[in-house]
Amino acid sequence: MNVQSLVNTAQALVADAKGLLAMDESNPTCNQRFAKLGIPQTEEMRRAYRELIVTTPGLSESISGAILCGETIRQRVKAGTPFANFLADAGIVPGIKVDTGAKNLAGHPGEKITEGLDELRDRLAEYSQMGARFAKWRAVIAIGEGIPTRGCIEANAHALARYAALCQEAELVPVVEPEVLMDGAHTLERCGEVSEEVLRTVFQELYRQEVMLEGVILKPNMILPGSTCPKQETVNEIADATVRCLLRSVPNAVPGIAFLSGGQSAELASARLNAMNVRFESRLPWAVAFSFARAIQQPALEIWRGRDANVSEAQCALRHRAQCNRAARRGEYSAGMEDYLHAKPAGILCQ
Repeated sequence: MNVQSLVNTAQALVADAKGLLAMDESNPTCNQRFAKLGIPQTEEMRRAYRELIVTTPGLSESISGAILCGETIRQRVKAGTPFANFLADAGIVPGIKVDTGAKNLAGHPGEKITEGLDELRDRLAEYSQMGARFAKWRAVIAIGEGIPTRGCIEANAHALARYAALCQEAELVPVVEPEVLMDGAHTLERCGEVSEEVLRTVFQELYRQEVMLEGVILKPNMILPGSTCPKQETVNEIADATVRCLLRSVPNAVPGIAFLSGGQSAELASARLNAMNVRFESRLPWAVAFSFARAIQQPALEIWRGRDANVSEAQCALRHRAQCNRAARRGEYSAGMEDYLHAKPAGILCQ
């Protein structure tokens, strides 16, 4: 294991007020989003959409790393360059999602366990040869009546730690993603309690598996009320609750926290990230960044709709959302930034 290489990569992923772009949706998830917009659900259309993303001019100004899926890392731009190489040449670190999805956890109704540890060592070696320099594994924790159970939390934490250890053995930085889902009617306080328990357990398991924390990126949820909870706290209240939870549960050795968007709207995800950096940046031991998927991609996807004529306009929207989130990392985001695309006359491309 090359310790310095892992540390350098982890630091690069959260440096210069940039963040990660998660473009690692599974084929079924990508197809579902295409179907809603009338886009054909084919491998070529998925390739074309990912090419739109990776070839967006100026994307590296705001994006430090991009998470690919198994299909995407094997695909190429039309000119023939593999996506991973194209990203690296543009100054964006290529990464790869390596879990195989969340499945029902036996004996635990309503709870999931993420699978994919079988033959992971071999797959990591293959992805490293393809150019990946970091990886991602997502665990999902639901809040409901009687859940999450300790059995579910501990099983997922153990899997995350074993994955992280294998990544570092292969000299890939592990992005550790324990997502407490926002689905449900639970309160902000309940999300905070569960998230703190989950994070403490995850780091206990990382210690047990001798994972080097300086070479890890944490990708957690923000502390949010459930999506159907009657009380929805303000941006500042959510920022306060999130930072309070993280300070209680995340060791200082971790170089960066890159939040998932988890179904938040693009604007709210940016506003909440901004509030954390405005209110707490000078007091935080780790960089507070983003690793958003839909919160960056969705406006571009809705513009593109599978049509070549819309590529430039869609890339403009993608770059704009990335720029909004870089501004949020600096504590410089404002709602006025959202007026840019809405007010821009049709056919006028970003500069």
